[in-house]
Amino acid sequence: MRKYSGIAFLLVIGISLSAWLNTPKVTTPNIIFIIGDDISHDDIGCYGNPLVKTPNIDRMAQEGLLFNNMFVTSSSCSPSRTSILTGRYPHNSGAAELHTQLPAHLTYFPEQLKDAGYYTALMGKWHEGKNTKRAYDTLLAGEKLNGSGGEEQWINILRARPKDKPFFFWLAPFDAHRDWSADNFKITHNPEKEVQVPNTLIDTKATRQDLASYYNEIGRLDYYIGELWKELEHQGIADNTIIIFTADNARPFSGNKTLLYDRGIKTPFIIKWRNGIKSKQQTDALVSTIDIAPTLLALAGVKPANTIQGQSFANLLKTPKANFRQYIFAEHNWHDYEAYERIIRTKDFLYLINLRPELNNGGPIDANQSPSALALKKNKAQLTPLQKEVFVKPRPTAEFYDMRYDAAQINNQINNPRYKATINQLKSTLAVWQTETGDTSPAKLTPDWYHRETGKALQEKDIRGEMPGAAKQADRINAKGPF
Repeated sequence: MRKYSGIAFLLVIGISLSAWLNTPKVTTPNIIFIIGDDISHDDIGCYGNPLVKTPNIDRMAQEGLLFNNMFVTSSSCSPSRTSILTGRYPHNSGAAELHTQLPAHLTYFPEQLKDAGYYTALMGKWHEGKNTKRAYDTLLAGEKLNGSGGEEQWINILRARPKDKPFFFWLAPFDAHRDWSADNFKITHNPEKEVQVPNTLIDTKATRQDLASYYNEIGRLDYYIGELWKELEHQGIADNTIIIFTADNARPFSGNKTLLYDRGIKTPFIIKWRNGIKSKQQTDALVSTIDIAPTLLALAGVKPANTIQGQSFANLLKTPKANFRQYIFAEHNWHDYEAYERIIRTKDFLYLINLRPELNNGGPIDANQSPSALALKKNKAQLTPLQKEVFVKPRPTAEFYDMRYDAAQINNQINNPRYKATINQLKSTLAVWQTETGDTSPAKLTPDWYHRETGKALQEKDIRGEMPGAAKQADRINAKGPF
């Protein structure tokens, strides 16, 4: 056995001790939250679309955890985002309708991260209200500062951040919101060969071009996600950075955006974190976007505010096959047009109530006046029942779907006696959720601002009615409801 001299021995011990002392410790993770605008889960490659060009998002899924059953609380831009920001249902946020502002008394999860020592920044789309500005050290809002797609400043903020703090970035690109602006970007799609027409739309040249332009915006977003990842690698911080991709609601087309079926509220959600998540993982657990805030706070070691109604799904990152929620709740309030719908969804069933059944459900103005929507209107005589669905009125006051046999939620089984017990149970649980969380159904809701057929502004434009939940001060109720 070789012997060391005293000096050599001390040198070996010194080197070993130095190596031990300099071993990197587990540090607070950086968090990058990317929320796309108006993107359906099935318009991403890793969610089953073989034509859309999303190699970087697909790589995230390969190297992280993909959620198959993540649901937004509203298929409407700002209510969905305010819900994520507060961890609360739309009617509990005080901002249940499109373009209404969050009240100052609520807690926004990025401000909790900021108070815990994170450097926080928002870049891109910002319409959650002026009070939310306090949650960010840096706020660069709007297309002028961020480029038409909203992604051009991502690398700059990553390089300019304080290097002595963990960081949280809320990156909110405008892709893929109408009007389209990526048709001349470096990633494009051939409308004849590289689009997949959903079964809610009719296959015409105009529809295909509409979809191709939408795909182009998704492609642009994907490109910048790739560039962002390269910079994380370059800075040597990729391993301990949690990067998330999701979207606020479904594609801006008839039969999707604002609807409470899966084609409106199921959203892509992928989380990649080399230090904390194994690669090639998927989970089928039911998760609501109100659960994002408490989860990210938990991963950062921060106790969620008592105003947060969601619950942490951090356990799914280690055990993706575990169960989580029994119930998903979502709501459809005013978004260009008067509406009041609520749903409860389980793994197998969906139950919906509609307190404005006399109105159709044609989607928001940007969808129902789009080229693909005009193609539906022009060809009404040859549409399938699902394609005609956006024109139907009056509508049922209640709907029930069994997803085991009807994944697309087409065949309303509300009057099928076979399901009587299940329907009654879901109806009762939905009522409990509404009561506990202070949901209300005002007689005078915000009216239509535009003509449902032509899209022309009405005299009622800019007139607001009573907000759901306002009569019970639901923005001050913290009850979580059934889970």
